Amino acid sequence: MKAIVVKDQAAGTAGMTLADCPEPTAAINDVIVEVHAAGWVSTELEWPSTWTDRAGRDRAPSIPGHELAGVVSALGYGTTGLSVGQRVFGLADWHRNGSLAESVAIEARNVAPLPGDVDFTVGASLPISGLTAWQGLFQHGRLQAGQSILAHGAAGAVGAMVTQLAREAGAYVIGTGRAADREKALDFGAHEFVDLERDALEDVGAVDLVFDVIGGDIQKRSAAMIKAGGSLVTIVGPAEARPADGLAVDFVVEADRAQLSEIARRVQDGRLRTNIGTTTTLNDAVAAFTTTDRSKGKTVIRVRP
Repeated sequence: MKAIVVKDQAAGTAGMTLADCPEPTAAINDVIVEVHAAGWVSTELEWPSTWTDRAGRDRAPSIPGHELAGVVSALGYGTTGLSVGQRVFGLADWHRNGSLAESVAIEARNVAPLPGDVDFTVGASLPISGLTAWQGLFQHGRLQAGQSILAHGAAGAVGAMVTQLAREAGAYVIGTGRAADREKALDFGAHEFVDLERDALEDVGAVDLVFDVIGGDIQKRSAAMIKAGGSLVTIVGPAEARPADGLAVDFVVEADRAQLSEIARRVQDGRLRTNIGTTTTLNDAVAAFTTTDRSKGKTVIRVRP
């Protein structure tokens, strides 16, 4: 099968190649998915899990990519709840070969049925952005109706999900970003927008929750704006969870079939829109990953037409 392969961590995206690789085999409780579309996160090659297994052993060359949408082609021993030919989407294990390939072996619990009227490209754009927003807002941030949230990067792939889910939950959403992001953030449902390059962030006043995808000085300034009992939620890459520093609740997103299904239902009935930036094919993926252009949403690779 064709797959994107990385061998040298120091080379970054410049070390990516399209290669012929062995077909994956299904372990106990796995499914094999014929990948129709895959999502890409630009920081993946910085994650230790891209290069080592859970025991810390080198696993390069490896296949990156963890978001996928496709069709189940085989079931591993003991797999239940899914069937061959079923449309699915989900989040591949951080420490195993991923979704930038024509097929992938994935734990069955990490995928959910993809409704027939949701395109594979849309399905592949949902797992990391949707689960990150869901878990950050409701599990870690404990967002409630009537609360206020400061959503940094509101026009990005994650931020757009955060904005929509928070507004649906009855929160007052203040989005942030660059001036060029204003209209997109408001279109996704932000009640107001703060231009981080020109507006005074502190003029927003106190908020109940900060959802931060920026870090640094913005995170520290935001922490000072949180009401008593509120939360600052940030994201870390797999195997990079750092100890609490008194400012933030750090978390690594996890696959969850029930949450994936909730996200898919909202997409299906129009309550949730995904934010796709670049789409490309597997043959052209390496060139897309090495561009210096700023991403304006989720990058999705169409593996099959």
